[in-house]
Amino acid sequence: MNEPRSTPKHTAPPGARAVGASIPHESATAHVTGAALYTDDLATRMHGVLHAWPVMAPHAHAWLERLDVVPAYDVSGVVKVLTAADVPGENDTGANRRDEPLFPRPAVDGDPRSEILFHGMPVAWVLAESEEAAKLGAARVIAEYTPRPAILTIEQAIDAGAFHTDEERIVRGDVDAALAASKIVIDGELYVGGQEQFYLETQASIAYVDESGAMMVHSSTQHPTETQDVVARVLGVPASDVVVQQLRMGGGFGGKETQANPFASVAAVGAVVTKRPVRVRLDRARDVILTGKRHPFLGRYRVGCDADGTLRALRLALWSDGGWSLDLSFPVLGRALFHSDNAYYVPAMAVTGRVCRTHKSSNTAFRGFGGPQGMVMIEEVLDRVARAVGLSPDVVREKNLYREGHETHYGQRVDDADRLARIWSELKSDAQWDSRRREIDAFNASSQSVKRGLAITPVKFGISFTAKWYNQAGALVHVYKDGSVQINHGGTEMGQGLHTKMLQVAADALGLPLACVRIMPTRTDKVPNTSATAASSGSDLNGAAVKNACDALRARVCEVAASMLGCASDAVTIEGGVVRGNGRELPWAEVIDRAYHERVQLSATGFYKTPEIHWDRDKGRGRPFYYFAYGAAITEVEVDAFTGMYGIRRVDILHDVGDSLSPMIDVGQVEGGFAQGAGWLTQEELVWDDKGALRTPNASTYKLPSLGECPPVFRTKLLERARQEGVVGGSKAVGEPPLMLAISAREALRDAVAACATTGRRGAVALASPATAEQVFWAIQTLREEGRVTMPEPIVGVRS
Repeated sequence: MNEPRSTPKHTAPPGARAVGASIPHESATAHVTGAALYTDDLATRMHGVLHAWPVMAPHAHAWLERLDVVPAYDVSGVVKVLTAADVPGENDTGANRRDEPLFPRPAVDGDPRSEILFHGMPVAWVLAESEEAAKLGAARVIAEYTPRPAILTIEQAIDAGAFHTDEERIVRGDVDAALAASKIVIDGELYVGGQEQFYLETQASIAYVDESGAMMVHSSTQHPTETQDVVARVLGVPASDVVVQQLRMGGGFGGKETQANPFASVAAVGAVVTKRPVRVRLDRARDVILTGKRHPFLGRYRVGCDADGTLRALRLALWSDGGWSLDLSFPVLGRALFHSDNAYYVPAMAVTGRVCRTHKSSNTAFRGFGGPQGMVMIEEVLDRVARAVGLSPDVVREKNLYREGHETHYGQRVDDADRLARIWSELKSDAQWDSRRREIDAFNASSQSVKRGLAITPVKFGISFTAKWYNQAGALVHVYKDGSVQINHGGTEMGQGLHTKMLQVAADALGLPLACVRIMPTRTDKVPNTSATAASSGSDLNGAAVKNACDALRARVCEVAASMLGCASDAVTIEGGVVRGNGRELPWAEVIDRAYHERVQLSATGFYKTPEIHWDRDKGRGRPFYYFAYGAAITEVEVDAFTGMYGIRRVDILHDVGDSLSPMIDVGQVEGGFAQGAGWLTQEELVWDDKGALRTPNASTYKLPSLGECPPVFRTKLLERARQEGVVGGSKAVGEPPLMLAISAREALRDAVAACATTGRRGAVALASPATAEQVFWAIQTLREEGRVTMPEPIVGVRS
């Protein structure tokens, strides 16, 4: 189901290739006019839909002693209250480990009590004729609990020995010896907060049983195949009895990679039990409370360097807050370990990590997937080193960038490392770094209460799923008798422009105008066994699969055209829907009509698997990534030294996307990624109380970036002469890498805080993450307490 056919179709400029053209998003008009449909919109087109509402536990950790659902039926319109007894199959939705009960289950066989594992955990779901009746019914359910001690922080989990995983390690060189030989050794610690995905469309699913008894699920999911698998498990049926369709998402950012599964499962169980369609759609507060977020991380490090700031050794220990279940925490931690070098060569390096178990919502994928947390740690280290040796942080960063011939700490050669140096120098020149640095230093010297900061940070981000089997994709392409084309692929559209790029790839591969090609909703009965649209790999994997199918179809069409034109098939060209050869030309539709009548197959499947990747977990060595995406950003900020309030004045970005498939889409992704990363590092603060209840469940309490936080000068350029061989269209992934460009915003704030100190560039400058205005104030206050600031003392409260 697509938007109405009257929606205008985008086309590339006449005579131009579709790939590489700057065209709008394929659904842009439908988005802004409201014609675009999302999962929950489909409920209005169904008869007899029941609405679901959760009964949520008010404790982070407790025994559920008694559950009485009978009073809910006193509410007019309540049809059914779902509990564990209604699950026909397995009462578990865990994607990677069977540790996520759909409904609370006994901690020990035979124990009548069930265990509550996080604040808000649903103990039942009420199904009713209206959402209001479901809410009223849920309020009538009687649940009795016995509270138990809860683990709510990483430090508490470490002290209690509460972990989801054993320790993971990646080691290169003799770190102890290198530290002992270092001129300077620094110890430090950094806590990096989490982040709420806050997609515009909340979690939503609709399920119904079709006339054959099979289950149809419409789900706002980034991973339809996994949703299919989990629903089949919960229902106790083969995966072939479940079809999952994903029309489009109003954002995902990783938050719908696994966490759509329980809501789809509730809808499916309800549909089986009631024999009616069931709709699950969370409101904002419940979405934020029930779903996982970006993992908070705690890092403790010891770094050794030379007197000029050259890194010699790093020992880094990471702990992540996984929440109540494992979810994707293990691979998230792995990517943090992989990216704890960011763009820097460290000769001797040992990185360890472990996932903590707490009684909070189960943390999950978020744009960058652990990479940002690891990269913030090494940037913290580089700043500490720079201030220890008395050099500007940009000088120390540049000194330690990867060079040609270097390998990462896990043994992968850093191909095209010269791009880092090229990006660094081109960006500094284009953004006038040297003159602006002098101007800011002069401004700070003359201004007592307002300080400005400037910082440049790089990005090196590995592209591929670190689980090798996910690096595959399929496609199904149909050419109809009239010459029109349908594209089916396994990726999901969440606003990032994947469908737009797939249309461009298909149009170019077939030699057709974009208007001839239509993209279809993602369905598990069209393209099976797909991977999640994640890891920035959607275009790489699905684009190659689509091209593979289109290439097969084009070859068949050229054979038919050759017989019509009187030439060899390899002499046939197709461009703009015109088939040419032997000095003659034919319309595409005419050739397709002939192909049909000659019984030539006009449908093809495509497949792609990423080559050359491998990883030996036991040895901590391999090539987990097919290539690296690079970039750098310069951010300028202004801080009020008495209040900590600040604004971003200017951002300059130069980012490597290879040969862009769709430049307008990619620039949007770069800018949006930066904004989201800046939100994580500077504004967005998740707050829980001492009972484990989330106190920031909506936009009134959780500070999101808005238009007011956008810099008045925001300059984004894509790196030229950057073709990436071996990838569809010579392009590079663009979904996740730009988010880490925003580390420059955090470092610019630190630079402004440091400008308050009388000690110049020497001396550590601690800055919390997120660096909210409050935390910037306390960072300056810490310098005051250390006697490094001569400004007057402000009136302050008590530090929380």
